[in-house]
Amino acid sequence: MKCTASRIMVMRIVLAATMTATAIGNSAHAGEHTWRDFPRVTNTSYVEPNGDRAIQLSIDVPAGPHAVFAAFSTSEGFSSWAVPVTKVDFRIGGSMESSYDAAAKIGDPNNIRNQILGYVPDRLLVIRNVQTPAGFPNPDLFQRTVTIIEFTPLGDAQTRVTITNAGYGKDKGFDVLYRNFEWGDAYSLSELRSRFEKGPVDWQARAAKERAAAATKAVEKSR
Repeated sequence: MKCTASRIMVMRIVLAATMTATAIGNSAHAGEHTWRDFPRVTNTSYVEPNGDRAIQLSIDVPAGPHAVFAAFSTSEGFSSWAVPVTKVDFRIGGSMESSYDAAAKIGDPNNIRNQILGYVPDRLLVIRNVQTPAGFPNPDLFQRTVTIIEFTPLGDAQTRVTITNAGYGKDKGFDVLYRNFEWGDAYSLSELRSRFEKGPVDWQARAAKERAAAATKAVEKSR
């Protein structure tokens, strides 16, 4: 599965994770749609005191904080919903390295790497990107932002996950990043909830489905 620029942005979650990551559709997709495509996501974004912007989105996940935290803090957990290839070195100063390319290897120069700045088990995770793939837009600006992921217990095995991406400045480069990550973070939160509703992602099946969809689209365009 080829890793597009927009898939990289979903990881920003994810992380930027997101979580990242992270994902992510494609850049055109992110431009055509908004966070409102995901009705379970709440948007409480705000302007920081110095005028910078912060993306802040949240969703309620049907699992307890410990399980949801593990979905970010362990390689097995992160690969169960966010990316097919990942290695999480979970410690202060450690990293979350990943790729949307199922053929990628840990250590590849086009992988996504986020540094772990701080955490409180089952409650809080703070990361910052330190490596983006080739072609990623405005990586220098992106690496000036920080991602804060909060895990708030709601009772009855429910957790509110809130992703805050802080540090988006006022120039056009930040505007592009903001638009993409506002959509991308909403996508990632939706994927996280789906993981606990439906189970881990079958990356091979998803790749096959995407290839089939691409082939169908190519045939339709050729008519």
